[in-house]
Amino acid sequence: MNKKAVLFSILAAIGFGPAQSWSSDQELNIYSARHYQTDEALYGEFTRLTGIKVNRIEARDDELVERLRNEGANSPADVLITVDASRLKMVEDLDLFGPVESSVLAERIPAHLRTDKWIAFSTRARVIVFNPESVSAEQVQTYESLADPALKGKVCTRSGSHPYNLSLGAAMINHIGAEQTEAWAKALVGNFARPPRGGDTDQIRAVAAGECGVAIANSYYFARLMNSDKPEDKQVIESVRYVWPNQESWGTHINVSGAGMLKNAPNKEAAVKFLEYLASDQAQIYFADGNNEWPVVQGVVTGNKALETLGEFKSDTQPIGDLADKIAEAQRIYDRAGYR
Repeated sequence: MNKKAVLFSILAAIGFGPAQSWSSDQELNIYSARHYQTDEALYGEFTRLTGIKVNRIEARDDELVERLRNEGANSPADVLITVDASRLKMVEDLDLFGPVESSVLAERIPAHLRTDKWIAFSTRARVIVFNPESVSAEQVQTYESLADPALKGKVCTRSGSHPYNLSLGAAMINHIGAEQTEAWAKALVGNFARPPRGGDTDQIRAVAAGECGVAIANSYYFARLMNSDKPEDKQVIESVRYVWPNQESWGTHINVSGAGMLKNAPNKEAAVKFLEYLASDQAQIYFADGNNEWPVVQGVVTGNKALETLGEFKSDTQPIGDLADKIAEAQRIYDRAGYR
């Protein structure tokens, strides 16, 4: 069976086959905090398969949430797409998501990557990047090791208030407890080469330049530099190395891109169909190849050379809902530790 036939079979199984009838005037309204040009193909394919027109508003997470709160029950939005469990949890806590019942999602999305209100559709790993001229791989095999006094003056990160780092803190609370996480955060701050600033790509560049010996960064930023044709980006990659943290314990922390149907969605049937579409092989490949993220559906094969080069690793499989529940506590711990 060729690839097109396989895709058709999967789409037919989740309701996108020729027996599915859609009127041409059906629409779906999406609020998205993802801002990747490659997502255009994702939406276009959904419309081609279903006849459902996609209307999309893109903005920052906080702007979209404020808009939803102001619109209230009159909101036209059907689906919210954003990144990281901390942001998805915030929307859930504001009672903006509605429950999604779907056997397709239950079958295709691993249980630890979904809740009854929102679903993860791709993952990124929080890796440790180091400069081999000043730090050895043996020194940074775990997140906990970043608090080692031997790394004093060598650690760089982005802000502790950023969702990526808050999610990592929440994961650590679940694995090693709040008391040890707070001790770790205080020691981490004591090891900073400079106050936190910039994004993850800035941290990788700082390690390459020798400003820092080690940093934490999301894998897709690293893969993006690997895929770049720019000489300066190639030089960065040649100057640094990476580690999959905690391979001998709970596994490398991952964060997610996810989505949920909004409680006041006027087009609930179309919204569920879209969420199910995001779990199709084709959509999963768009995520992976478009933004260097890993599919969440088992068995999906991508053509992303950077992801292949990064290789396989043991990821943390704690339920994402449990992680999200510890976000607020992680923020309090970071505040007390001076990790801002």
